[in-house]
Amino acid sequence: MELLEKLKKEIEYLSSKIADQEEELKLKNNKIKVNEERILELSRLNDWYIEQLKLRQKEKFGKSSEKVDEAQLSLFDLFNEAETLKEPIAIEPTVEEVFVKSHTKKKRKRGECFANLPVEIIEYKIDDEDLVCPKCDGNLTEMKKEVRTEIQIIPAKVKKVEHITYVYSCRLCDKEGDSGFIIKADSPKALIPKSIVSSSFLSYIINQKFALALPLYRQEQEFKRLDMEISRQNLSNWILKGAALLNPLYLALKMELLRNYLIHADETTLEVLNEPGRECHQKSYMWVYRTSTACQKPVILYDYQIGRSGDYAKEFLKDWKGEFLHCDGYAGYKKIKDKTLCGCFAHAKRKFHEAYKINKNNHEAKKCEEYISKLFALEHKADDASYSLEERLLMRQTESSKLIEEFYNYINIITLKTLPQSLLGKAITYAINQKEYLTSFLKDARIQLSNNLAEQAIKMFVIGRKNWLFSNTPNGASASATIYSIIQTAIANNLKPYDYLNYVFSQIQLSKDLQIEDLLPWSDKIPEECKNTSI
Repeated sequence: MELLEKLKKEIEYLSSKIADQEEELKLKNNKIKVNEERILELSRLNDWYIEQLKLRQKEKFGKSSEKVDEAQLSLFDLFNEAETLKEPIAIEPTVEEVFVKSHTKKKRKRGECFANLPVEIIEYKIDDEDLVCPKCDGNLTEMKKEVRTEIQIIPAKVKKVEHITYVYSCRLCDKEGDSGFIIKADSPKALIPKSIVSSSFLSYIINQKFALALPLYRQEQEFKRLDMEISRQNLSNWILKGAALLNPLYLALKMELLRNYLIHADETTLEVLNEPGRECHQKSYMWVYRTSTACQKPVILYDYQIGRSGDYAKEFLKDWKGEFLHCDGYAGYKKIKDKTLCGCFAHAKRKFHEAYKINKNNHEAKKCEEYISKLFALEHKADDASYSLEERLLMRQTESSKLIEEFYNYINIITLKTLPQSLLGKAITYAINQKEYLTSFLKDARIQLSNNLAEQAIKMFVIGRKNWLFSNTPNGASASATIYSIIQTAIANNLKPYDYLNYVFSQIQLSKDLQIEDLLPWSDKIPEECKNTSI
C-alpha cells in the first residue's frame, strides 16, 4: 500500500514536471517563432536597403535604357521616358536581310534613301576635236556612261534683302492746285513691324531651338560666325512675337483636338525665373494633350501652367465632349468628371521591371512583368492580323481579361510576403490602386494599353529643357508651349518643321484675307516641299 502511494506521488511529480517542460517548450517555440518572424522582417528590410543602394547606383552609373528579354518579345517603346531607339546609319545601303530578335527587316536599296533629293548632273566629256583614236585616227564613239553619286550639303547662308517700294504722285493735280493723287506699288508688309526678321529667318531660329534643342546663346554665337551681330534678346523677342502670330493656328488646333473621343495627357516640370509672386526655384508645369493613333488628323498641344492641380487640365478640356482620357496614375485627372480614365500598363510594367533588374532573384517581379508582356503581345498579334475594332474587343474580353484575372490573383498572393516599401511592394500597390483605370481598355477597342503617346510628346519638351534649362518669364513659357505645339503637330503630320513654319509665316505676311483652315497641317493648300516624303 505504501509502495502504491509512493508510485502515485512519483507519477504526479513526473506529470507536473512534464507539464512544466511542455510549457517551457511552448514558450521556447513561441520565442523561436517570434525570432523567425523578426529574422524574416529584418531580412526583408535588409533586402530593401540593398535594393535601394542598387537602385541609386543604377540611377547614377547604370544605363538609362531598359531592354526586354528576347522571350518577352520586342514591345513597342514601353519605356519611352528613358529609352531612345538607335539605328545604325546606312552609309552604303545594300539589299540584304538583317535578322533581329523579334522580326526581319530589309534594308533599303542603294540610293533609295536619297531618291527624293534634288539632283544636279555634272557630265565629263572629251572635246570633239580630241575624239580621235591615237592608233588608227578613227572617230571615237560613246560606249557607255559611268555614274558615281555623292551627297553634298549646303550650309546655312545669310543674305540681306532690301525691299524698295516706289510711291507715285500726279504732278498735274499738283499744278492745278487740286489735292495730289498718290499711289504706292504693292509690296509685302514686314512680318514683325519695324523688324529685319523675315519668315525664313524666324522659322530658322524657331526650328533650331524647338526642333533641334539649340539654345539661343549658341545660335547667337553661330550668327557671329556668319558675320551677324544679333543678340539673344533680339532672338527671344522675335520668338515671342512669332508665337503671337501662331496663336490663331494654335486655337484652331485645339478645336480639332477637342473633337476627338480619346485624348492622351501628361505633364512635366518647368522652371520659370521671373514669375510674379513666386520664387524662381518653384516648379511650374508644362502639360501636353494629344490625339490617339486612330486619329486621321494628329494634334499635339502643350499648355503652360504654374501648378500641377487637376483644375488646369479640367479648364483646358472644359469644352471637350469626348469619353476617354488616357493618363498615368496622377490623381489630379480625376477632377475631370464624367470621363473614363484609362491607365498605363507601361508604367506598371516599368515598376516590376525595375524591381527585377535590381534583384535578379526577385522571381515574383519577373513573373508580374511577364504577365503584362503577354498583354502587349496580344495587342501585337491583333495589329499584325489587322483585327477590326470588333475583333480586337472580342480578343480583349476573352484572352486579355483572362490574363488580367490571373495577374491580379497572383499579386494578391504575393502581397502578404512582400515588404510594402520595397520596389516590388510599390509596384504591387500601383497595380492594385490603378486596377480600375488599367482595365479600361477592356471596354473599348480604341483604347491603348499605355500612355506612351503622351510621354513621347512630353519627352520632346524635356529634351529641349535639358539644353535651355529654364524660361525667363511666363510669356516665354507660354510662347514655348505654342511653338512646341505647332512644331510637334507638324511632325506628327509628316511635315518638315522649318519648311512648314516658313510657309505659315510667309502666308501671314502676304495674305490679306488669310484663312487659318488653309494653314492647318492636313490642309490641301500645304505645298509639297513642306511634306516629308521619306516617311
